[in-house]
Amino acid sequence: MFKFLKNVSKEMKKVSWPKGKELTNYTIIVITSVVFMAIFFMIVDSIISFGLNFL
Repeated sequence: MFKFLKNVSKEMKKVSWPKGKELTNYTIIVITSVVFMAIFFMIVDSIISFGLNFL
């Protein structure tokens, strides 16, 4: 188990982490995408519900 954690630590040091501005841009993109997808699915759900209630 100790060897595994030691190897994980070595690999994590090799990771290229995003800088502050880059991280902010990625965060904004993700949040914006999630909001638009939520609105899209809300509209689709409303249309389907309306259609089923109309029957």
